Amino acid sequence: SEAKPPKEESPKGISPVKAKKTPSPADAERRKLRPGSGGEKPPEEPPFTYQLKAVPLKFVKEMKDIVLKEAESVGSSAIFEVLISPSTAITSWMKDGSNIRESPKHKFIADGKDRKLHIIDVQLSDAGEYTCVLKLGNKEKTSTAKLIVEGI
Repeated sequence: SEAKPPKEESPKGISPVKAKKTPSPADAERRKLRPGSGGEKPPEEPPFTYQLKAVPLKFVKEMKDIVLKEAESVGSSAIFEVLISPSTAITSWMKDGSNIRESPKHKFIADGKDRKLHIIDVQLSDAGEYTCVLKLGNKEKTSTAKLIVEGI
């Protein structure tokens, strides 16, 4: 029972501190901003931007047109291949401006910096313009090539 009085006093002891604290959230925020703008955060950012500059987003190897003759090509497959840098970039594929979803028809192969679009069982209707879209952060690059299926 003796332990209780000190406990009751401590809230009283705290309340003056609380009264003092009322302006302090603003102070704390001002204080928070100062070190942040004064150095803690910004120094972390430049290395990042340098890193992005050091590793430009690019196609090391662009896509190449594929020409197939209809008779030979029907039922065979075509593979568009690009080499990208850096390997952390995200690639997506398009045909004639619309996104290709991965399906039994279209396989996406990503192996490090090597990215492939595998078109299985090529038909005349697969002919068109294929684009590989490379994204990293807010940067974007594209590489485009044609699949040409020559009728006989």
